[in-house]
Order: sequence, then C-alpha cells, then structure tokens
Amino acid sequence: MKIENTKAQMRKGVLEYCILSILSKNDAYASDIIKKLKEAKMIVVEGTLYPLLTRLKNAGLLSYRWEESTQGPPRKYYGITDTGRAFLIGLDGSWQELVDAVTTLKV
Repeated sequence: MKIENTKAQMRKGVLEYCILSILSKNDAYASDIIKKLKEAKMIVVEGTLYPLLTRLKNAGLLSYRWEESTQGPPRKYYGITDTGRAFLIGLDGSWQELVDAVTTLKV
C-alpha cells in the first residue's frame, strides 16, 4: 500500500469543506480556488474542481455570476450561499469532532 494513495483519498474527503471555506471569505474564479488549494498543499486539478463546484451549486451551497474580463472572455465567479454558510458551520463542527477523535486515538 502506498502512502500517496491514502493521502490523496484524505484530501478528496475534505475538498468540499476546503472549497466552502475559501469561498466563505470572498467570491472567487475557479483558477483562484485552485491556486489557494495548491498553496495549502491540497493538490487539485481543474478536472477535479469543476465537478465539485457543479455539485455544490446544484445542492444550493454555491452560486455563480459572470463577470467581464479585461484579458479574454467573461469569467465565472463562485460565491457561497446562505445555505452554504449554514452547511459550512455544520462541517466546522464535524471537522472538530473528527480532529478530536483522531487525537484521542493517537494518545
């Protein structure tokens, strides 16, 4: 068993949480989201991000708007909805429970 496979699965498990967290601060263009995820070592490619954004939008957790760009075609900016903010609060609690449980098991 390779550790890289397990690490990738762990990242995938928290990716939606990370995306909602990023968008809770400011609306963002998809490439900006990817940049922030990469800076945090949450490696992701566009092929992974777009289906997640669509799923979160279809669930009512995100919305988007088109904005004109000075460097090409209009850009789609994603933002978190009120439903998404409430969902994120629930995920915050779940994340803390998970961290506490893992910490307890390691002691």
